[in-house]
Amino acid sequence: MLQTVLTPIHREGWPFIAIFAVVTVILWYVWLPLGVLGVILTLWCVYFFRDPARVTPTRAGLVIAPADGVVQMIQPAIPPSEIGLDQRPLTRVSIFMNVFNVHVNRSPVDADVIALAYRPGKFVNAALDKASEHNERQSIHLRTADGLNFCVVQIAGLVARRIKCDLTAGKTVQAGERFGIIRFGSRVDVYLPDGVQPLVAVGQSTIAGETVLADYRSDEAARLGEIR
Repeated sequence: MLQTVLTPIHREGWPFIAIFAVVTVILWYVWLPLGVLGVILTLWCVYFFRDPARVTPTRAGLVIAPADGVVQMIQPAIPPSEIGLDQRPLTRVSIFMNVFNVHVNRSPVDADVIALAYRPGKFVNAALDKASEHNERQSIHLRTADGLNFCVVQIAGLVARRIKCDLTAGKTVQAGERFGIIRFGSRVDVYLPDGVQPLVAVGQSTIAGETVLADYRSDEAARLGEIR
């Protein structure tokens, strides 16, 4: 129970928490109701930057969700051109994060980081399809020991104004390993290799580092879902 309440805070959050706290103190002296509002917002900021531990399935072949949120879209799409992947449609799984989700991103597979590319852009609603093309984004090319190529894209949203990626080319990451964060609402896209079917459905909630998105060693068909 104590571990549930005292969740670690991501290092990117401490400057924001400090700013919220200072403003809250000022508002408290200006007008008590504003101070109460400031306390609520400061507590929300602490909650937003929480970074809980996750239990990652470790069987070879599993593709793990890189973000908490909801599967917004599953559809064919051409991966970002700036990281050197073939410009042909691949299955893209898009996970939308609202301001109440954990925003720490995790690697979907055990892989080497082949290339990274940052591209500035707009800040339209990340839930829209055009966000993949027009919004600010950080693209990551991963390659597994099997030689399969994955693309993970951090996309800024309507509120998000900062994408943080800690990876560098040549680094090796494990599935479920933290690699970055997007501040204040956004989206993460995963482009699956040819023939790999998603094992999640549109509308399904995902947990970064835990939910299985796909299994590239399985021949199971893509899953459908229904609201019950």
